[in-house]
Amino acid sequence: MPENFAMTIDGAAVDAPATFGVINPATGEVAERAPDASREQLDAAMAAAQAAYPAWRRDESARRKALLAAADVMFARSEEIGRILTLEQGKPLADATMEVVGAGVWLKYFAELDLPREVIQDDDNAVVEVVRRPMGVVAAITPWNFPLLLAVWKIAPALLAGNTMVLKPSPFTPLSSLKLGEVLRDVLPPGVLNVVTGGDELGAWMTAHEVPRKISFTGSVATGKRVAAAAAPDLKRVTLELGGNDPAILLDDADPAAVAPKLFGGAFQNNGQVCSAIKRVYVPEALYGDVVDALAAQAKAAKVGDGMEEGVQYGPINNRPQYERVSELVADALAGGARAAAGGRPIDGPGYFFEPTILADIADGARIVDEEQFGPALPIIKYTDLDEALARANGTHFGLSGSVWSADADRAAEVAAELECGTAWVNTHLALAPHQPFGGFKWSGVGVENGPWGLYGFTEMQVIHRSKH
Repeated sequence: MPENFAMTIDGAAVDAPATFGVINPATGEVAERAPDASREQLDAAMAAAQAAYPAWRRDESARRKALLAAADVMFARSEEIGRILTLEQGKPLADATMEVVGAGVWLKYFAELDLPREVIQDDDNAVVEVVRRPMGVVAAITPWNFPLLLAVWKIAPALLAGNTMVLKPSPFTPLSSLKLGEVLRDVLPPGVLNVVTGGDELGAWMTAHEVPRKISFTGSVATGKRVAAAAAPDLKRVTLELGGNDPAILLDDADPAAVAPKLFGGAFQNNGQVCSAIKRVYVPEALYGDVVDALAAQAKAAKVGDGMEEGVQYGPINNRPQYERVSELVADALAGGARAAAGGRPIDGPGYFFEPTILADIADGARIVDEEQFGPALPIIKYTDLDEALARANGTHFGLSGSVWSADADRAAEVAAELECGTAWVNTHLALAPHQPFGGFKWSGVGVENGPWGLYGFTEMQVIHRSKH
């Protein structure tokens, strides 16, 4: 494990005047220290990105080669970076390594994605083209649940488009992003990707800074609103990937034994710390008992522990505030009459471990149903009328994702089309891919990431009109 995690500013390793502790959530103890960037260092990072922009934006071929080289670095060093990710985030090492590999997959996808020029008129009068131009410097702020992959969701399209970037990861998980900046210093020109670390104050400085023309933020709804407000006076462009309270609706012909493992995986991946994971399940009355029992069996069989240990499926909750929130929401549900069919309590000992929890005999109105829990606790809600279930599923400020489960995929697809969300899955959940746009309705976000649509979000449209007279 490296002894010194440095920021990357203008292609060089940079320490900060101060540091802050990064906690290993499996122990609750400080494992490493990260630089706490000063305002002057942020200014330096922004200046470096701005200075690198003119040359970077002009050479598309060099950008593509650099992104392919970056992908190769991710593939080659996936286990090394994965161990850093597990240390700070808590997820099992196999999952962390796959996150690094996934970052490589995303980099490779964008390196090879077309950046088209569209001819919309070519006649005796004029040739008119629509081209996509980069914006300039992008400020990217990323969360703690998938710190590396979600950083690359921004880095890859932003850099392909010709922008340069200043990246700030969550203070809970800064180490893997600092390592990313370090390993890419050899494949990206100085200033193209700068990585700075610090707390909420640094994020506020970034969003109000005069240099960036675009802010790409992934995180909570409350912070996303503050980012949008900070961007507004300068009319900075924003992409906001925010929270979700994703419903899964089982239809009356679903097979509880067949769907339970998929539902459990869709809810508990990354220990439930996924913005688009299943957060609540609506089940027809006739199937309710069987579905609860099948999900409870999955929860009781799950192996929870330190992500560095062999065979562990689910690690700790990433940080103490989130651990306390999940504990509070589950306790509130149980106090309100819900039944813990499995789990229901924190796990004794060090670290932020919580039992995989299935909550039965619960309804809309309970906080854990109405709010985003973002942890290993899943409420199962009974319904008798499908239209009512749809109304309840849609009756929220959130609109990120959802899924419908049935033996009849066509029927399920018709129901899925009624969900008010950015992605509606049929008989699966969390099926994400680099070519597939990802974004939310309502409070779940503004704009999309991934695919050509995500790439376009890092561009401005320019019309080039050439007269023939």
